[in-house]
Amino acid sequence: MALPLMPKATAVWLIDNTKLTFDQIAYFCGLHPLEVKGIADGEVAIGIVGQDPVASSQLTAAEIARCEANPAANLKLLASTVPLARQKTKGARYTPLSKRQDRPDAIAWLLKYHPEVGDAQVQKLLGTTKATIDAVRTRAHWNAANIKPRDPVSLGICSQGELDRVLLLAAKRRDNREKREALERARSGQGAPAGAAAAQPQDDFEDDDDAA
Repeated sequence: MALPLMPKATAVWLIDNTKLTFDQIAYFCGLHPLEVKGIADGEVAIGIVGQDPVASSQLTAAEIARCEANPAANLKLLASTVPLARQKTKGARYTPLSKRQDRPDAIAWLLKYHPEVGDAQVQKLLGTTKATIDAVRTRAHWNAANIKPRDPVSLGICSQGELDRVLLLAAKRRDNREKREALERARSGQGAPAGAAAAQPQDDFEDDDDAA
């Protein structure tokens, strides 16, 4: 099924401006209903600006009204506006000169809202360098005073699909890392002497107090 441009940004707009159900929005945008609920709750798509599908001629107001009146109906994308898939190329991403000044804002957005994304992934997604990422992170960038976190999709630096793939990969890596760490902690607990195992919970509480 063809999807709208910037699916998550479209979902944000539909949540804020229509009475469509989460299932209807999820179907139209190619998302999971729970992900749409997460957007509505402010837990997903943080910082993404809503994209009006009516203004971009991907939907009609009449189509939205039709589906609002019938929760079982599904929105239909205007076929004439569906773009052809862009051919992926190998090598570093080329960013037009007019967009390069926006890259620090996009870097700041990823560092603020998606710290789980590694520097190497940010470099590939935005076509930037590790030195620039470090400069934005430490506020040593020459234009640090004017850098504002902005969604790279809205800036036109990458597509929503490209961003989603990076975020999904980063989330999987984080989950796998947490599972490995939990497994290693469990194994360490099993292999420790009985007295040490009994004392471990107290150590954990002391660590928590120190962290607080």
